[in-house]
Amino acid sequence: MAGMVEQVRPPRRDDMTAYAAERTAGASVRVGALAPLTRPGWVQAGRHLLAGMELAVREVNDAGGVAGRPLELVVRDTAADPQRAEAAVEELAGLGVAALAGEYHSVVARAAAARAHTLGLPFLCSSAVLDALTEQPADRVARLSPPQSRGWQVYADFLLGAGHDRIAVAAEPSVYWASGTRILRDYVAPRGGTVIELDARSLTPAALCDELAGHRATALLLLVGHPEPAVSIVRSVRRDPRLAEVMIGAPAGQPEFAEWAALLGDEGTAIPFLRYLPERLSPLGARVGTALREQLAEEPSFVSFEGYDTVAVLADVLRAGEAGRARPAADWSRVTVDGTRGRIRFSRTPDLGVWQWTGAPIQVVDRDPSEPEHFRILRSG
Repeated sequence: MAGMVEQVRPPRRDDMTAYAAERTAGASVRVGALAPLTRPGWVQAGRHLLAGMELAVREVNDAGGVAGRPLELVVRDTAADPQRAEAAVEELAGLGVAALAGEYHSVVARAAAARAHTLGLPFLCSSAVLDALTEQPADRVARLSPPQSRGWQVYADFLLGAGHDRIAVAAEPSVYWASGTRILRDYVAPRGGTVIELDARSLTPAALCDELAGHRATALLLLVGHPEPAVSIVRSVRRDPRLAEVMIGAPAGQPEFAEWAALLGDEGTAIPFLRYLPERLSPLGARVGTALREQLAEEPSFVSFEGYDTVAVLADVLRAGEAGRARPAADWSRVTVDGTRGRIRFSRTPDLGVWQWTGAPIQVVDRDPSEPEHFRILRSG
């Protein structure tokens, strides 16, 4: 059976995408998929996330579907808008989806998770990392990506190990960026480091360079939107002779995608970021990577593997009958799935209100200046 995907983009909300397959016999099991597919969302991340989910749906259906029924994605574009995501969750619940999956932006995923919890709809978050994904414990919500506190502490440890104890952050207003800044400060301050906050909204790139020079910062972290103002800031810092020794970092992962390399070329190399891949993919991961590379016509990002693993987990949960909406909760504790990046199991931790895959791999990597299409692993955690 082929993968079935219904994708709706304004203004024609019932259009099927070009890759949607013809319906197979029998009622499908429908899963709502959330992803940023238009600006101001991070479109390339959304496209990779959706590509991974689509590939997994095709493979699930080729293997017989869910209890003999085809699996179908019903896709909604969040455009990085929390209110739009909430409306999409309401709509998808009304359409009778068995579960929700996806999303990349943390503040959007948080809005979707809260609405899903209220409606009693299971939600597997693919790629958002904000620790407080829900304000209260939510048995029906689970997450594949590691919590921000874990990933950003690995990144902070990398910075200190590389000798950076005066760390500037150029940040825009956001719950996600503010949380990241707090994690960095709480980690480096007891270890003799300093975090200097710069307002990327009020400072021009040139003024930001002046601030960096005045504060004698040895590292600048971009906690800003992509492509702008991130690209303009990188160009200004790279071309300022006063800042030749300043390391630029982007913990949120902007350099992962081909668009970054296309816009910045050599200036976009040697900028460490977080990604969630193991040092070596399993045979399954290698096979999926090859298929994704062909589907995307470019190197698959870690986000595309997260998308694939999301559907693999949900198919397992749905086969077990644990995501039926009549049940009081989805039993994530029973999940054991071999994903592209390792064996996936969920557990509860005291500081998180959702079910969490605690074994998600974490790397600090950058683009190699000598080969910008290749990544160097700087630290694993």
